Amino acid sequence: MTRQEFQDRIARSILLFDGAMGTMLYSRGVFINRCYDELNISSPDIVKSIHEEYVAAGAKCIETNTFGANRFKLRNHGYGEQLVAINEAGARIARAAAGSDVLVAGSIGPLGVRLEPFGPLSEQDAFDSFREQAEALASGGADLFILETFSDLHEISKGVAAIRSIGDFPIIASMTVHDDGNTVYGTTAEQIASGLDGIDVDVIGLNCSVGPPAMLGAMERIIQISEKPLSVMPNAGVPRMVEGRNIYLASKEYMAAYARRFIQAGARIVGGCCGTTPEYIRGMRNFIAAIQPQTHPQIHPPREVAGVVIRPVPREEKSELAARLSEGAFVTSVEITPPRGCDPSKVIAAAKTLRENGVCAVNVPDGPRALSRMGAQHLSVLIRSEAGIEPVLHYSCRDRNLLGMMSDMLGLQALGIRNLLIVTGDPPKMGDYPDATAVFDVDSIGLTRMVHTLNQGYDLAGNPIGAPTSFHIGVGLDPGAIELEREIERFHQKVEAGAEFAITQPVFDLEILERFLTRIGGSPIPIVAGVWPLVSLRNAEFMNNEVPGASVPEEIMSRMRAADSKERALEEGISIARDAVRLLRGRVQGVQVSAPFGNVRHSLKVLEALK
Repeated sequence: MTRQEFQDRIARSILLFDGAMGTMLYSRGVFINRCYDELNISSPDIVKSIHEEYVAAGAKCIETNTFGANRFKLRNHGYGEQLVAINEAGARIARAAAGSDVLVAGSIGPLGVRLEPFGPLSEQDAFDSFREQAEALASGGADLFILETFSDLHEISKGVAAIRSIGDFPIIASMTVHDDGNTVYGTTAEQIASGLDGIDVDVIGLNCSVGPPAMLGAMERIIQISEKPLSVMPNAGVPRMVEGRNIYLASKEYMAAYARRFIQAGARIVGGCCGTTPEYIRGMRNFIAAIQPQTHPQIHPPREVAGVVIRPVPREEKSELAARLSEGAFVTSVEITPPRGCDPSKVIAAAKTLRENGVCAVNVPDGPRALSRMGAQHLSVLIRSEAGIEPVLHYSCRDRNLLGMMSDMLGLQALGIRNLLIVTGDPPKMGDYPDATAVFDVDSIGLTRMVHTLNQGYDLAGNPIGAPTSFHIGVGLDPGAIELEREIERFHQKVEAGAEFAITQPVFDLEILERFLTRIGGSPIPIVAGVWPLVSLRNAEFMNNEVPGASVPEEIMSRMRAADSKERALEEGISIARDAVRLLRGRVQGVQVSAPFGNVRHSLKVLEALK
């Protein structure tokens, strides 16, 4: 891997490293007086199995078991003559466990001997030691190098120079600090930042010694000085002596929550050090996936098959909703949340009422707010067959891997479902089963690409699937997003990936929508605006404070405050929504109205504004 490829990768996505190797070896009965690096030769299967556990947990970069495999530390154990063999074996073992999708970082630790003028080791000897270890790791197949757990800026700079002398590899330079944010030699976090900023490394890192809170504090100080990408790999808390053993007491949930805080503060690489295990990395992986799923699933080029001509279905022929949007008509839909139990009768009856009143489609959310409800796919099929109205199926990336998603799409095509609203999905932590595991193989952009590929008549491997699918692809849109530039960029990516229409978050403040449309210079695809009839002041406060992108202006809040009863509040909420629908008609190509308490009569009262 070139340095530019590595820099592009961490700029595009968070890179999750593995956890502790020593902790895992100790748990397998390897005593701490052993030379752990030598296990690469004497017990390679144990080392490989640990690497494989971290890969299975979701690590996208694993470190070689070579932290102490330099000439000085190996000599103390009697293995000095096997330096090259131990390091090469460490890299080969990691490479075999990593496969093609996971990176291998050659791990190099401090030499264990102080450099002159504060110790007996000459700069040249230090350079030579780092170089011979780096050469062996590169020979074994390392993609990049991580110099970790250093306290001396002078020593780590010699390690960087040695690696640079053998090739243009990506380098992470990682120091270790105490609770005060300083190294054992008194080097401050600010001095670490300026010192590492001045040498030729790709990432500045912190690892080991302390738990997440202290490391977050040091990291925030480094960010003020350096603009280089940051790597953070804390211990699982501060160890406590329990019956003669050092035990790390921080839970995997605690570590995972801090991984998210590291990322939000600016880290591009996260992982774990002493005390962390594959379970900790799995927890971090789930948090990272919720923040940043893939936008580019691996899709192979189409394979041409002699005599097979694939003609994608024109957009206007995909569904009634697609036809109406294609001809420029103003469309209406109502969102009905699936029931908690297994009885769909009320939803079916409500859908029939909507059809009888001329509504174009029924929107069916997929596990909104990560709450457990009847499957949106199954309910959509029932609505189509029993109520005779087109569903718009919300499809979340949270719960299924890519293979499951593709299987779902092929099945939905066979069952006649055509309109999709592809969403990334809410993380389980916010729902009623917080211990559930999110999948998040891809985000909404990645799934849009995949469905578009199926619409062209090919699967992810580039194989023809026979008749192409004919999904009318919709995506979500948040005109009031806090990170508006990112939302605009993602919107354009969704369009490029194959989106054919978009539905917004609930719109209360039309000025926010107008500003968004102005910023994008007019939408290349039809936009359907979300409209939410408020039912109470509490509901308005909830929307304003807890629903991303749903900004309720003070004028509307005042109207809801003035309502002096439940009935009056509902009437006022419907009136506000009717006003919004009237104003939206000339600005967007449709409205999606939510049904308060599942009562579509309220939604129909809102849609009367169109008459």
